Amino acid sequence: MTERNKNTKPWGGRFNSPTNLFVEEFTASVEFDQRLALYDIEGSIAHAKMLSATKIISSRDEDLILTGLQDIRQSIVDKTFSWTVGLEDVHMNIEHALISSIGDTGKKLHTGRSRNDQVATDIRLYLRAEVDLLISQLKSLLEVLIDLAEREADTLMPGYTHLQVAQPITFGHHMLAWHEMIVRDLTRLKDSRKRINILPLGSGALAGTTFSIDRKLVAKLLDFEEISENSLDAVSDRDFVIEFLSTASLMMMHYSRICEELVLWNSQAYSFILLDDAFCTGSSMMPQKKNPDVPELIRGKTGRVYGSLISLLTLMKSQPLAYNKDNQEDKEPLFDAVGTLSNCTRALLELIPSLTINKNKMRSAAAQGFITATDLADYLVKKDIPFRDAHEIVGRVVARAVEKNCELDQLDESDFQNISSALSHDIYDVLNMDNALMARGHYGGTAPSAVLDACKRARKRLKNN
Repeated sequence: MTERNKNTKPWGGRFNSPTNLFVEEFTASVEFDQRLALYDIEGSIAHAKMLSATKIISSRDEDLILTGLQDIRQSIVDKTFSWTVGLEDVHMNIEHALISSIGDTGKKLHTGRSRNDQVATDIRLYLRAEVDLLISQLKSLLEVLIDLAEREADTLMPGYTHLQVAQPITFGHHMLAWHEMIVRDLTRLKDSRKRINILPLGSGALAGTTFSIDRKLVAKLLDFEEISENSLDAVSDRDFVIEFLSTASLMMMHYSRICEELVLWNSQAYSFILLDDAFCTGSSMMPQKKNPDVPELIRGKTGRVYGSLISLLTLMKSQPLAYNKDNQEDKEPLFDAVGTLSNCTRALLELIPSLTINKNKMRSAAAQGFITATDLADYLVKKDIPFRDAHEIVGRVVARAVEKNCELDQLDESDFQNISSALSHDIYDVLNMDNALMARGHYGGTAPSAVLDACKRARKRLKNN
């Protein structure tokens, strides 16, 4: 029994009896961490090259190891590789396969490293690649939003606060608001990549190694910009994962806000937009239904990514230095969040260009709710009436319109004059929605000209990024 355990476990020398079968399954991570396999091999290839360059292993050993690893990589790509729970994790499965393939030389690969710095490297390689894909996706999404904003630069719609009609804006301006959210997400994602791209390999289990390794060479081979400064911290650090999940949570929050508006605007109560059939489903009972499933599902998946962030924060909050088995639980939340975020980004990337914009419904909705009341107050201020007094006067005008069940521009001139002599006949120009919109042509404003200018700046910024 003892011999069997020693032969099947890389750490078996210390133990006199085999692992309990339930414990073996309970502690194994290979079912999910095999996702790191190609990154594990990439790190191992760099490690082997470094061991050879520093004369820790021979060039012949290097050649054998590299050939063996490349063969294993191909079998993983071809999905012919056999994974074994008894070998615990992705690292030991690959090492076992390597030894089985090339013999005792394969046992030399683990010289000067531990699974602790190995897995930390694998996760960083994996996350760096995923972040690069997400950055590419976000840039495409930003381009889609700019295109839509440009196309709908003069499409008038109501702007809301508290879901109450507030002031006239354009649909293009609204799309640029979404754009700004995503720009911040892109900035955070690119910034977090800097702290992902730090090499922990060479830290050993926690205290480094007695071998004369060349960490700079490994960093160069794996394209890491920096090398970890402290071996103890390097193997136990998961800040970079938490930071990514924090950014992912913010991204999903933005996606959820976008989707909430898509759901609202697609409803019969608004009818501002029409979602393409390809992004909706029907009801099994009600034949008239066309449900906005995709934006609703994105909205729902937001909580899933939030959960991943909370999982990692909770996982790390009580861990003493350095590595603990707890950290095995860092991968599934990360993998799930990455997959969820990527899929939601792709969904929006495909959904948004397919939107049908109902300009008439938007204009009609904007014509309700006294939308140019603020412009009327500004009109009075320009006549040297203090804003608070102007606000009071317009409030009384609104009350009169409510009393007569009409909009502000439907009041008689006498109604205005009875409230304030400062309200002259030219007020109807001020109350015109299009005029109110055109008046906001400043930098960042809602006028079509300002929106088009903003689109130009956005395209330039995106090109330079």
